[in-house]
Amino acid sequence: MLRQSLSQKMLQKLSPQQIQLMKLLQIPTASLEQRIKEEMESNPALDEGDDYDDVFDLENDGFSESPENDKENEAPEFEFDDYLKEYLDDDPSNYKLKGDEYMDDEERSMPVTVENSFHENLERQIGMLDLNEKETLIANQIIGSIDEDGYLRREPNSIVDDLLFAHNIETDEKEVNLIVKKIQKFEPAGICARTLQECLILQLEDKIEKEPRSHFSERKIALKILKDFFEEFTKKHYIRMKKLMNLSDSELKEAIDEILKLNPKPAGAIEGNNSGSQYIIPDFIIYNRDGDLELTLNSKNAPDLRINDQYMDMLKGYRETVQGRRATRPEKEAVLFIKQKIDSAKWFIDAIKQRQDTLFRTMYAIMQYQHDYFTTGDERRIKPMILKDLAEVTGLDISTVSRVANSKFVQTEFGTKKLKDFFSESMQTQDGSEVSTLEVKTILNDEVTREDKTKPLSDERLMEILSDRGYNIARRTIAKYREQLNIPVARLRKELR
Repeated sequence: MLRQSLSQKMLQKLSPQQIQLMKLLQIPTASLEQRIKEEMESNPALDEGDDYDDVFDLENDGFSESPENDKENEAPEFEFDDYLKEYLDDDPSNYKLKGDEYMDDEERSMPVTVENSFHENLERQIGMLDLNEKETLIANQIIGSIDEDGYLRREPNSIVDDLLFAHNIETDEKEVNLIVKKIQKFEPAGICARTLQECLILQLEDKIEKEPRSHFSERKIALKILKDFFEEFTKKHYIRMKKLMNLSDSELKEAIDEILKLNPKPAGAIEGNNSGSQYIIPDFIIYNRDGDLELTLNSKNAPDLRINDQYMDMLKGYRETVQGRRATRPEKEAVLFIKQKIDSAKWFIDAIKQRQDTLFRTMYAIMQYQHDYFTTGDERRIKPMILKDLAEVTGLDISTVSRVANSKFVQTEFGTKKLKDFFSESMQTQDGSEVSTLEVKTILNDEVTREDKTKPLSDERLMEILSDRGYNIARRTIAKYREQLNIPVARLRKELR
């Protein structure tokens, strides 16, 4: 049986503006300029400007938000002149992203190099092959399928389908593979390989062909290792390789040295292949003024914002047009449209302000918390710090602090660091004092760097070393820290003398 009943519940929902504000807070400075440009393109009331005035307030005005539903005999009474006067008496809203002391001659744009791309270099080499029109199109399709590392990850049957759908060219896997073999002869060596093993083999074969008298025996052994003992090589089973190949320690070491000279990403050898280049733009800059730390926001890549003057001029024009009479429906709709655009622009300017304020407050708290590091540069002096600690100091929510710390960088006199690098858990030493896990990781990394690579330290031995220095850490924790530092296990760190 169906019954009607009343229930009361509390829900928390985020408005679209709040969601946009959180997204603004999360993006780094390098992406902020693009986000502002997108907003300016979608809202003509938002403009760039240099003057700074107080933000004016947009109050409710008596216009209906849905003028198409109004009836002439039910139109609300209001004074059109008073409404316009309330808008026009205030100065346009704007916002400066830079302080007055900021250097105006600094360039806003990121450095961009103008060079031939990786794929253009390969396409030019097609002209050196004796190919007909069909084969040239197939070669171009293959080159277009090569990734930024120089590998051909796409299967031949998929390339056959691509050629049929895109160029109406019928071919087969055999013909595609034949042209792939020709492209693999291009410079740099190793290009268009399907696997790492094939890539290294192509490079070594190229060296043997071009330099037959140089390191011939070592390279022949290295080629045999890559072809027949690649799995043993990747797992550093050196004893097994020496036994199976009947090699001495010196012969195996010389062969492996030849392999280590090869490039696992051949596309990086082509000048102009900058697709993987990334320029780090710091979001914060900390200066050390004789022991006094000074924090500034890096906003050189974001333009100053203001309300477009033309929209204010349009309101003035409407006031003169309807002076002494009642506004018509089209005039109400026009003013309502302008108001909505100005409201949206004002909200975006306020959101950018709030973003800058939140970023500054959070980074200032980090700077105070990690004062010893920013004055000395000694990573061992980084204190244990978690998101909750900053949330309590700044009064912000933990999720807000997390968004600020995500993908943000700070420039110091000791280099540019990720904000995430300053966050760590705490642990107690044998004497009862608290230290940061970053300090333990630094010691762990130093011990691995200094170890004898012919007999690398096991996790058990690393645990004993740290225990002798007063850090009681379990072996599984050592393994976790080692993985976080991208340090392989002892067996994979082993090298031949």
